[in-house]
This record gives sequence, structure tokens and C-alpha cells, in this order.
Amino acid sequence: MWLKLCCLLLYFLALFVLARVFEAVAWYESGFLATQLVDPVALSFRKLRTILECRGLGHSGLPEKKDVRELVEKSGDLMEGELYSALKEEEASESVSSTNFSGEMHFYELVEDTKDGIWLVQVIANDRSPLVGKVHWEKMVKKVSRFGIRAGTFNCSSDPRYCRRRGWLKSTLIMSVPQTSTSKGKVMLKEYSGRRVEVEHIFKWITAHAASRIKTIYNSEHLREEWNRSDQYRVKIYLFAQLDQPPAFFSALSVKFTGRVEFIFVNVENWDNQSSMAEIGVYQTPSYILRTPEGIYRYGKHAGEFLSLRAMDSFLRSLQPEVNDLFVLSLVLVNLMAWMDLFITQGATIKRFVVLISTLGTYNSLLIISWLPVLGFLQLPYLDSFYEYSLKLFRYSNTTTLASWVRADWMFYSSHPALFLSTYLGHGLLIDYFEKKRRRNNNSEEVNANNLEWLSSLWDWYTSYLFHPIASFQHFPFDSDWDEDPDLFLERLAFPDLWLHPLIPTDYIKNLPMWRFKCLGPHSDEETLEAFAESESDSESESREVFSSDKEASEDDELSSFQRGDEGEPGCGAEACRCAAKRCHCERARSYGSYSTSGHLEPDWAAWPSAMLHCTECVVCLENFAEGCVLMGLPCGHVFHQNCIVMWLAGGRHCCPVCRWPSYKKKQPYTAQQQLSSDAPS
Repeated sequence: MWLKLCCLLLYFLALFVLARVFEAVAWYESGFLATQLVDPVALSFRKLRTILECRGLGHSGLPEKKDVRELVEKSGDLMEGELYSALKEEEASESVSSTNFSGEMHFYELVEDTKDGIWLVQVIANDRSPLVGKVHWEKMVKKVSRFGIRAGTFNCSSDPRYCRRRGWLKSTLIMSVPQTSTSKGKVMLKEYSGRRVEVEHIFKWITAHAASRIKTIYNSEHLREEWNRSDQYRVKIYLFAQLDQPPAFFSALSVKFTGRVEFIFVNVENWDNQSSMAEIGVYQTPSYILRTPEGIYRYGKHAGEFLSLRAMDSFLRSLQPEVNDLFVLSLVLVNLMAWMDLFITQGATIKRFVVLISTLGTYNSLLIISWLPVLGFLQLPYLDSFYEYSLKLFRYSNTTTLASWVRADWMFYSSHPALFLSTYLGHGLLIDYFEKKRRRNNNSEEVNANNLEWLSSLWDWYTSYLFHPIASFQHFPFDSDWDEDPDLFLERLAFPDLWLHPLIPTDYIKNLPMWRFKCLGPHSDEETLEAFAESESDSESESREVFSSDKEASEDDELSSFQRGDEGEPGCGAEACRCAAKRCHCERARSYGSYSTSGHLEPDWAAWPSAMLHCTECVVCLENFAEGCVLMGLPCGHVFHQNCIVMWLAGGRHCCPVCRWPSYKKKQPYTAQQQLSSDAPS
């Protein structure tokens, strides 16, 4: 997870640097930056009209360029970035589709139940033609969609009873606007009563109704009173301009941020004395002033702060976000981080996508689960101060120059999704290259695995868990499973089947110690007896542990070994003569502590791992160790033929055949101090 997070942060840093490179290239080719102001006098009549349309100001009654230029200057300063965005938006000319309502419930769900948006609906009465023709309606939809106004068509033939109840007996236009200034308030429906159905006249009617929701100040006394008044709004944005009404983007934002930000329009067109403006820190018009408890911020002085709906919307969202905005941001970041797994994972292609799907599901589930307590935490009535401090932190951090660069880069990459996806893919391929190189240096086998090999291993993994006996029925201490390997407990929780699947991976087998059995040379019986006497105490202690864990299994092994000894197989040798009256004791010594082999050759115990118990026979196949055979030891210390114990463990019995200790769990090495404590009387 931390690797993917670091890769994602590195990607964001690369995007930031790439954006600065683009700015340097644009400055080198054209000689200006995106934040530089543009003189409207140098622009053509078409470009001036494009700027007015993007800002939402009507220009139908202004035939001359001079009047259009003055209107642009009165609405606000023009930057090179805003001019470039407006021209690109006009050239794109993407068709915007409108919604077709199927009936009353559909209309109520989308229009009347929407509390933070504006709808324009064309109602077509029964057996009547629409009020606005198809061509003009498409132009209207495209024009209003720039300002976040959604459009739709309601045909009364689909629900004539609802039209009669509403009084829609003729084709008309309906506009829905929130009635109150509180969040999630009532919606008010207004009907178009004009005679002219041109696009400009309808748009003027829409902007007039939207602007009526904004508080307007016409004199300096009212401005002082409003400026010094404290109410529920912590954030207020003022527009000081010499206009009849605020631009459409300003009015649309007032609806979108209902209950969060208060929009105030100060009309200074007929003001003779502007000293009251200087008292509050406003020295020129037009000005967009943001007032917060922390101070005054003039919008339009930093990168990306254009006079458009999209730019101001991202600015206000960063200052006064909703919980939904933070959730969407976290959702995007988590999914971008999860997709990094497609490039970090090495091996077969199918494996990459399987791991990706698993990561996406896990990360999104954890995100939703983690957001639930956060939402409940925010509903507590005693956290108002915490909420205010959080918003204050947002306002402090998002009014910096670095935050303005981040917002400008966000708008740039979101308007060029192909560039964003290509850079993400290139970054992922670089990660894949370095990760593959690193694993090849570590001699990792999964880099060269193909799809069939990985699917085969996946099937073996699944079947080994499907047909494995329940691990909880094995005889080993209960508290030993999760102490040494907590990941086993987390993997077990991933299966909602009442823990019927024993999730014991078989990867630990390749990490078990292996070595070859070697002998030193021939020795006499006296030396053999002396060596046995030194280790007799260890074998007796171990034998008692074996009998206490599985008495029946030990007796069966002893009986079979004893019968083989009677048949003439070399076994205990001189020890059998000494212990003729105690055959079971001799047999335990032969199985776990005897040093007698064919030809009286002593094993080379120095080649054995220190934690392994000394023995000369495999209790799985009941055969003595031969010179040069491969041995394998378990964590409990018992030793077997490598082939025998691998077949035993791969068959689903993940425990020692002798003491039943789990073969995947570490065990403290056997010491003499433990022997004394075990021999002490209880």
C-alpha cells in the first residue's frame, strides 16, 4: 500500500512539473503567461463576444465593438488563460443532450427534488407544437449548459393528468429555482410569459430570475451595514461592478453554493463618492472580493482564477467543501492508487488483472467502511468547533499561491483527459520497468511466469484449501496460530463461510531446512554406547513429549519397529542387549536417539542444523537414513526424508507426524533448562 501511495505522489509531482514545462513553452513561443492581462482594445469583435458569452452577459443590443469592449471591461479583468479557454470551448462545439421526462415521478425526482441547481424545461402540450423549435432549442441547451443549468423536455402526452393538474394547457417554458437561501430548501417553478422566443430573450429571462436571488446593494450606507453585519455565513463574496445585473456565472454559482457561500452584488454605477469602498479595502472596480473570518482575498490575482463558472467553482469548493466533495476526492485518489497495482504486480497478464480487481474491491470497500464512522462523527452536536477549525485550515491553505497552481493544473488536465491518461500510463510503464528489473536482480521466478503456469498454480492453491481438513481440529495450542502469523487471521476474516476454509499456505515448505545425510567412519561398540549414553537423557525427554502428544501413534511405531528388529534387521545393536527387559525404551532410543547404523558408522552431526533432533530413521517410511540422502527438518526439530515429508505436508497434513506440532509455526529451540523443568515433579 505504501509503495502505491509513493508512486501516486510521484505521479502528481510529475504532473506539476509537466504543467510548469508547458507554461514555459507557451511563454517561449507566444511571449505571455496565462496570468497576464489582456487589453480588450486589441481583441476582435468575435473574441469579445465569445468572452461575454462565457461570462453570461447579454450583448444582443450592442452592435458596435466599442460597446462590447466596455461591457467586457465592466465585468472584470481579462487574462490570457481565460481567453484561451473561451476560444477552445467555442471551437469544441460539443452537442449537449437534454433530458426527456417520462412522467410525474421522473419530473419530481430530477426537477422539484433538486435543491441546488437550475432547470429549464420545455413543456409540450397535447396536440400542440413546442414553443421553441428544434434548432433554437439545441442552441438554448448549449448556451445554458455553460452555467450549470440543466435542460429537459416534458411531453404532456406521456402524463396528461399531471399537465392538467399543473395547468399546462399550452406549450410553454418552465424554470425551476430554489426559493430560499438555505441549503436544500423549496423549489419554485416560474413560467416564461414573454412573446419573443429567441435564444437571447429567453436567456435574459433566465439570468434575471437567477440574479434576483442575489442580495444587491445600491448605496454606501447599505454597504457599511452589510459589511459589518455578522450572520450564519462565514464566507461571503462581493462583486463591485458598474453593471445592471451580475454575470450569469456569478448568479449560477449563488444557486450552487446555497447555504455555504453568500453572494452579494454591489452596483456602484451611480455612486459619486467611493470613499466607503476605500474604507473596506476596495480601490478599483470591477473587483471580486472574498471576505472570510481570516481576512479579505481578492479573486483574480493568482493562476487559474478566471471569471468563469468552472474556475470560480473549483476555487469556492476548495475553500468551503462539502462532505460529498471530500468523499469524491478520496474515491478518485484511492482508485488511482489501486490502479498502480496493475504495473507493480509482475508475472502473467491474467495475474495482473486478477490482482487489480481484488485491489479495487478491497480498497473501495475499506474506503466506504471508513467513511461511515466519519459521517456519524460529523453528525455529533458537540463538534461545531472542530468543523470550524477544519474549514479555517482549508481557507488558510487554499488561498496560497501553491494552491492556485494546483487548481490551475486540475482545470488544465481535466479539460485534456487524453493527456492525463497518457501520462498516467507512461508513469505506470516506468514503474513496471523498474519493478521488473529489481525482481530480476533478486532472481524472482514470477517475472517469467506465463498465464497457463499462473492459472495452474492458482488452481492448485484453491484445491489445496478446498479439500483441506479444518485446521482448528488439529491438536496444537490454540494461542499459537495468531501470535506468530497475524496475517493468517486477517486472511481468514476475508471468507464469510464460518471459517470452514483452513487458509494455510504451502509456501513455507520451501523455507524448511534441507541437508544431506553423511557419516564420519566406523567406530567401536564402546564408543557408540558412550555416545548414546550422553544423549540418552535428551531422547527420554523427547520420548515423553511424544507419548504425551500422541500415545497411540507411538505405540504403533514401536510395535512395527520391534517386529522388524526380530526379523534380523540391524537396529539397536548393543543397546538392545542392555535393554532386553525394556524393549519399548530401546525402541525409542533407536528411533530418536540411537547412533547405531549398518556397519557401525557414526553420522556427521556437525552438518545438521542446530535446532534439529538427532535421529537415524524416517518415521514416515520407517527406513533408516542412507548415505547421501536428502533430509528435511520441521520447526519442532524432527527430521525426515525430504520426499516423505513433502508428500505428507502436500497431502494436507500440516503438522509433524511425530509430535503433531504445526509445520508452519515456529517453536522455541530445545534446551537443557527445558528438560530439567519437564523432569521436575509436579
